[in-house]
Amino acid sequence: MNRPGPGRSLKPFRRPLLWSGLWCLAVAAVVVASLAPPPPMPPVDGGDKLGHLAAYFVLAAGAVQLHARWPALLGAGLGLVLMGIGLEYAQGALTELRQAERADALANTLGVIAGLATRLTPWRDALLALDRRLAPPGRRDAAP
Repeated sequence: MNRPGPGRSLKPFRRPLLWSGLWCLAVAAVVVASLAPPPPMPPVDGGDKLGHLAAYFVLAAGAVQLHARWPALLGAGLGLVLMGIGLEYAQGALTELRQAERADALANTLGVIAGLATRLTPWRDALLALDRRLAPPGRRDAAP
């Protein structure tokens, strides 16, 4: 009997630890970038909002690439939204050079929604196809 359990929501990758590990590193990079001192940049009206939207779009689209089942995907999406809100709060409470902005949290959330929407496109299995193409020549036809 095939019961759901840890790791069962992932697509049938040959290298599940590699892909999920890279996604976790991307999440960690967003956390670090959110709490580190901001890089010197010329002020651009609303330009940072596009960065927030893009970062969370990539994280959510990455979750789409990893997870085969909607419940796990929605859980990842909810976790990313909560992370974005929490990091905005942390920027205001824990850092001196950054401030919490509701518009940033909104941009993060919209990025997550857009990233999750890639589940409805033909690109939802691009990483799975890449994983299979990278298989050693003798193992291409082997079951995952």
